[in-house]
Amino acid sequence: MARWDEILSLPVQSPPTLEFASSDLVWSKIEGWRDNIDRLALIPFARVDDFVRGESNNKECPTRFHVEARRRRTAKTSYKPKVDGILEYILYWCSFGPDDHRKGGIVRPSRSTYVPKNKPSGRPNTKRGCTCHFIVKRLIAEPSVALVIYNQDKHVDKKGSPCHGPQDKKAVGTRAMYAPYISEELRLRVLSLLHVGVSVETIMQRHNESVEKQGGPCNRDDLLTHRYVRRQERSIRRSTYELDEDDVVSISLWVESHQNNVFFYEDVSDSDPLVLGIQTEWQLQQMIQFGNCRLVAYHSEFGSNKLKYPVQTLVVFNSENKAIPVAWIITPRFASRDIHRWMRALYNRVRAKDPTWKLAGFVVDEPSADILAIREVFHCSILICFWRVRHAWHKNLMKRCSEMETRAEIAKKLGQAVNKVCKGPGSASALEDFTEDAAEFMDYFKAIWYPKLGTWARALETLPLASQETCAAMEFYHKQLKLRLLNEKDPSVYERADWLVNKLGNKVHSYFWLDEYSRKADFARYSKDEWLNGPTAWRKSLMIPDSHVNIEGQCAKVIGLKDQDKAHLVLNPGSEYAICDCGWSKMGNLCEHVFKAIKFCRDKGSVTPSMSMFQYSKALIKILHCSPFDSLVRDHAASLAVWVQMQLNGQIGPEKDQETANLSPDNATSSQVENLGRNAAQVVIPDADMEVDSSMDDTLDTAKNLRSSDDESKNSDAVEQNASVYVGLENTSNSGA
Repeated sequence: MARWDEILSLPVQSPPTLEFASSDLVWSKIEGWRDNIDRLALIPFARVDDFVRGESNNKECPTRFHVEARRRRTAKTSYKPKVDGILEYILYWCSFGPDDHRKGGIVRPSRSTYVPKNKPSGRPNTKRGCTCHFIVKRLIAEPSVALVIYNQDKHVDKKGSPCHGPQDKKAVGTRAMYAPYISEELRLRVLSLLHVGVSVETIMQRHNESVEKQGGPCNRDDLLTHRYVRRQERSIRRSTYELDEDDVVSISLWVESHQNNVFFYEDVSDSDPLVLGIQTEWQLQQMIQFGNCRLVAYHSEFGSNKLKYPVQTLVVFNSENKAIPVAWIITPRFASRDIHRWMRALYNRVRAKDPTWKLAGFVVDEPSADILAIREVFHCSILICFWRVRHAWHKNLMKRCSEMETRAEIAKKLGQAVNKVCKGPGSASALEDFTEDAAEFMDYFKAIWYPKLGTWARALETLPLASQETCAAMEFYHKQLKLRLLNEKDPSVYERADWLVNKLGNKVHSYFWLDEYSRKADFARYSKDEWLNGPTAWRKSLMIPDSHVNIEGQCAKVIGLKDQDKAHLVLNPGSEYAICDCGWSKMGNLCEHVFKAIKFCRDKGSVTPSMSMFQYSKALIKILHCSPFDSLVRDHAASLAVWVQMQLNGQIGPEKDQETANLSPDNATSSQVENLGRNAAQVVIPDADMEVDSSMDDTLDTAKNLRSSDDESKNSDAVEQNASVYVGLENTSNSGA
């Protein structure tokens, strides 16, 4: 028992990387069976696969570990809860062993029936008697923890000599120098290219060209064979989505065969509908990489008019702020009570991989989303993205109004009404009044939006707005998903859930994986509409020089990047409700010409800052004048407020000190708050090295977000995004109080 007391007292190690090897762990030596000394460590059981992958990618001796033996207690098996009891036992062995098929090698008695094959495929390169192996035990006492026993960590044979890898002199010139199989990245690349229609010959041609360019093979991936790619292509061609005539049964069969890609599944019952959450290993890695201390956005109810089961998506934003889908949720209804269950399962899956992972903010595009449940799961501020409503309004304006001037006038009133709701405690009447002068738009607006105005007005009053860059990224993702998913010639397949699951997990996933592939341009000859990629409209606007913008009264002429000879007309310049005559804008989207006009007008000071910056400034003023109740927190907040006010005074100027001191959330006018917002983004708040209670967590997070926003003050929309997160944190703190 002393042995197990010592084992269970060891710390559970979980390195903060996607994969980790034995060199990343601290190993303990404890007396084991027959007076042997075991070398062991404790890791989370959910991260055993990460350890296996990391240990396989050993640069000194690349290999692959396979499951040589496994014993597992079934769920129905009764057992005593004893300290040394085992729920699961897994033996991982290097794929170059344990048998030795080299000349004179030893084959285990259980494998004595092996008959050498007359193939020049290098059989001795696959089984060379490697003794490297480790054992994983899942304990009854701690089911979430894995005990790893790693006594044989050297890749040698029974004689103690290197048997594969660069250190084995006999392996020089053979495949035994490299890992026995291709990497996961190359496998995904091959499958993605095949799914989107690239031929086997083209894949091999581009691969061989890259190997020749680097001077010959240097790893296992360089030895990719035509036979392997052809076999994968044949498997894809022969596969079918319809595993059973019954759609529900077909879905359950797919889930059984794709357990690693499913994070949540609830079958149809009398009271609850189908709920299926899909997330591949690559999507999980993207969520950890681009979601940590950043934003995750919720794209709700895609395809509700065509698909039997609408698709809900969680997306993160990469270094170029393009949306990457990291989870797809398939369910026939959008219900707030369903969100908590699958979000909790997704959050637990991410945290199992990286316990330090934490969101900075969560963006919703639907006011009926369960804000309290999202905040409870992710412990972050909530923002609302207005892109879906603005897109619908803009699209119907283009469809129902033929005159550009009429469209511009209606859009202008729409923007003013939304801003009025966001700036203060208003009502839905602000959105209703404008329709009196818009007869052509009246019928559509009353039929569709009158029932929703109250819900949206409450959401806009209580939640901070996401930045325009986020709106552009969400619009671009919506267009990509529409092109890549709803492109079937036979519309009857849209009524099958198994078709939807199969297409999302294979073809659609492949398109988004290739979007992040740096050498995608090598396959440009296969480009089609579904390959839509590139910078978002907001990013494109940054490439347009100011000399291409000409303001003429209530309109602007902007010369784009593609056609330098054509100037696009933008009405209501400086507003995100502007109307442009380009093709992308006519589809209801925010184009680069509108974004450029907004940035140009703001730089000139001819328009007010964005609504995100207004909300940020108002929240900053409010927190300066509202001290917490706790004495320790109050003292810290007072010193923090003095520092912030000194920084503001330095930015605004001594002549406005008195004006700023007298400004309060209740009597602050719109112009005062907007003027303060232009300078507030440059405020720097030093980190406070002090201990506070849990009620101050949001305040400290706020300070960190302010500090990070200073580094990005040159980028106006980046400041807007940080401002929105700040306002959300401030709102969260107030709701907690």
